[in-house]
Amino acid sequence: MEAARPRGVGHRAGMIDRFQEEIRLGDSRPVVAIAHDYLTQRGGAERVVLAMHRAFPEASVYTTLYDPDGTYPEFRAARIVTSPLNRLRTLRRHHRAALPLLAPAASALSVPADVVIASTSGWAHGFRTDGRVLAYCHSPARWLYLAEQYLGSATRGGVRGAALAALRPHLVRWDRRAAWGADRYLANSTVVRARIARVYGVEADILHPPHSVDVTGTQDPVPGLEDFVGDGGHFLVVSRLLPYKNVDAAVEAFRGLDERLVVVGRGPLARAIEAARPSNVRLAGLVTDAQMRWAYASARALVAPSHEDFGITPLEAAAWGKPTIALRAGGYLDTISEGVTGCFIEQPTAEAIRSAVLAFRDHHWDASAIRRHVGQFSEARFSERLIAEVRALVRA
Repeated sequence: MEAARPRGVGHRAGMIDRFQEEIRLGDSRPVVAIAHDYLTQRGGAERVVLAMHRAFPEASVYTTLYDPDGTYPEFRAARIVTSPLNRLRTLRRHHRAALPLLAPAASALSVPADVVIASTSGWAHGFRTDGRVLAYCHSPARWLYLAEQYLGSATRGGVRGAALAALRPHLVRWDRRAAWGADRYLANSTVVRARIARVYGVEADILHPPHSVDVTGTQDPVPGLEDFVGDGGHFLVVSRLLPYKNVDAAVEAFRGLDERLVVVGRGPLARAIEAARPSNVRLAGLVTDAQMRWAYASARALVAPSHEDFGITPLEAAAWGKPTIALRAGGYLDTISEGVTGCFIEQPTAEAIRSAVLAFRDHHWDASAIRRHVGQFSEARFSERLIAEVRALVRA
């Protein structure tokens, strides 16, 4: 799939022009490409890829699977190159079913570029190229190294657990070979840097992902939720519905409370969560960016009880001056200033979340201080650092 490519503007465009001028190879510009595992969902990693593409608007994006309707619509403006697996519609809609096929598909996907920026949590660092590889690691593959946390009870029996156990030795060998082929590693958080060192024996520097929230954009109410939300503000969860996200615990925490909870996102647990939710909880599914802005702007606070490598949603909430209740773990330790932009819970349980929600009744949060904090994670800073990293690889 190929479409017109967007052009950078303002400060970012100036950085790009200077970059291209400074690192010409002979009479030609270096070719920069972006690689990503699969573009089939709307998550934080996909937001990061969009920020990478805005930094390098002429870059083609290489991926194993691409579902235009399942991921962010902005990708339609990029040139997307896919593996042969993308011909199978079922895999585009259910990428987890492709697990046995993704390693060979990734190894066969050729990326002709001088520098490949590999946005990876499992596959993109293994794409084939003769150029330099800058691996931007969201995490070493969770299903290999944190399988029980990632997949929940599915690892303890059944077909899924047995299949993963059978594939794991081969996939670990493939993954480590691919990781050791990268020229430079960047981690998205402190916890991921430590995980990269433990799993690969590679020292990585940290480059935090940016938030890309436009608080000036239009806001559209989510159909059916205007009356539910009312004037008093609601608590908000923005998450894929997977075991390690602990959304079921957040939903249960609101049972019997006067406060309301809105859950934005979809995933394998959607049906079970919908069936078990109390009447003061609503599942919104996927929403547009305008509806997402409305959900944040009208919220009282974000609830983030998941095990996250970085976790960008507290920054998105902070751009609106909203605090976060978060699990004291993972990337949240890098992005939340305790007592200023949010508070922590020690365990991702319904009881801990309920206690934190009740404590919000008597706590005042300074929206201006929250917004100032999020300025440290701007896209301009991210783009400037990413361009500098690519420039260094080209010169090397």
